Amino acid sequence: MRYRSNAENLVNPVRRRSILGLLLGLLLFSTAVAQEPKPSPAPARLRPLIGEYTLDDETIIILEKDGKLCAFYKRSNELECLREVSRNMFEFEPSTKRAGGRFVFMRDARGRATQFRVGHMFFKRRALGPEEGATQLKVTPLRPVPTLIKEALAAQPPQETGDFLPSDLVELTKLDPTIKLDVRYATTNNLFGTVFYSQPRAFLQRAPAEALVRINHKLKSSGYGLLVHDGYRPWYVTKVFWDATPQDKKLFVADPSKGSRHNRGAAVDLTLYDLKTGKPVEMVSTYDETTDRAYPNYPGGTSLQRWHRELLRNAMEADGFKVFEAEWWHFDYKDWQRYRIGNERFEEIGREKAQKAHKNSRRSSCEKVAGRPEINIRISGNFND
Repeated sequence: MRYRSNAENLVNPVRRRSILGLLLGLLLFSTAVAQEPKPSPAPARLRPLIGEYTLDDETIIILEKDGKLCAFYKRSNELECLREVSRNMFEFEPSTKRAGGRFVFMRDARGRATQFRVGHMFFKRRALGPEEGATQLKVTPLRPVPTLIKEALAAQPPQETGDFLPSDLVELTKLDPTIKLDVRYATTNNLFGTVFYSQPRAFLQRAPAEALVRINHKLKSSGYGLLVHDGYRPWYVTKVFWDATPQDKKLFVADPSKGSRHNRGAAVDLTLYDLKTGKPVEMVSTYDETTDRAYPNYPGGTSLQRWHRELLRNAMEADGFKVFEAEWWHFDYKDWQRYRIGNERFEEIGREKAQKAHKNSRRSSCEKVAGRPEINIRISGNFND
């Protein structure tokens, strides 16, 4: 037994160093955001050409990758990069199976490509997202939004049964003031052009809120912070979204008969902002966009846009969130189904808790006064002395 113990003592220092190295590696991995090296911005001359182009049932996505213009064939799922011949002419690399093929782009007065020609075929640009310079895609509501809001406020959320966690909605900026807000539904700069929230605030249940604070802290080492567009959403707002949205866009809104993950305070819409400039970073699509560009795996855009998108996703999914399949900006917390559907307006959140705390404080003060020992003071002597 003694010999075995001595042998282990000879081996264990090496083993201990190996285990220590492994643990250190895991620690570094867990505290850093795993990510490819940050790419350079796309060359300005290529940006007006980036987009989707169609001819019959064929769609070609023109994108930028590593400073080059590339063509992604949607039907065959193939990516081929191009060599720049001139300002408007690009050809396939000689090593590819499409060697010799050329794309000739045609532009409008602003210099933005409207179509390109391959041989005798013309592929026209497909309208995706807002026009140049706009920041938000607009959808025409099926009915007037004020009417829908009135109806939704009179309705009741679906009844739920089960074992739910108690609601504990907390305000994000009170947990971490460096989390920025751009609450679009408190403005007219949103999908429907109507104000839905009475206050530009963002709330989450405590567990996902604290996770978001950790994520925001980790991203700072990469030079970024979190910019939140939406968190907890009262149920009546979800009902308005559903009733206002055309049928072909309902994929992007929640069914009020089932409730939204936002209603439960366990989903968040967000993006990144640059710590140096304080400005939001550029992503492949705009927020709340209802096009293919909104998908988290959409192959188009620029290398830097896609890198930003992956940085956000990697950071969020490393701490309990999961990206929604149709929106790169929407993340659900792992325990979202354990919270009930909520319908409190922002100004009502915490009011009941504050009133209860105030009531308890007054009761406690009264009890302290009532519980004090009676003090009898006997005064003797003559006041005239």
